[in-house]
Amino acid sequence: MNIAFVSSTVRGEIDRLLSQTAEALSAKGVRLSGVVKILQDQPEDAHDCDMDLRVLPDGPAICITQSLGEGSSSCRLNPAGISAAVAAVEQRDPARSDLFILNKFGPQEAEGHGFCTAIGSALEQGIPVLVGVGPSSRDAFDGFVDGLAKPLPADPDAILGWCQQVIDNR
Repeated sequence: MNIAFVSSTVRGEIDRLLSQTAEALSAKGVRLSGVVKILQDQPEDAHDCDMDLRVLPDGPAICITQSLGEGSSSCRLNPAGISAAVAAVEQRDPARSDLFILNKFGPQEAEGHGFCTAIGSALEQGIPVLVGVGPSSRDAFDGFVDGLAKPLPADPDAILGWCQQVIDNR
């Protein structure tokens, strides 16, 4: 089972690293599946949790957050947006992929939903998986993969090196 994860306590670093990894691998002709966050400058009045995902390899872009109104401190994840992103990923043939990337193993996955089935399908087909895991979801992720995932440093060269190694070994 080839699954690795990247963690960081620096806000936004995992998203940046995985998006840049996907971009670099795509430029090399690697066939990707999964989702990465679309990196964009946020307007001053935007909420720092606004998030659009790009379904790999070529879209669509799907917004997975929702506006809850001024002053709200509740979780802004939009279950319908996440469901749309999951459906878009699952509609693609994972066997035509060299690597599956998930920007974040988050609350939905921690509860056994979200992209869990897509991760399992990729692994069952021998497709390596790269996942971003934040500190709050680490225990759930370790339980999901039974501790078998390889931790990678938050370093672009190390991440690309692992990706290239597992792709070459397929």
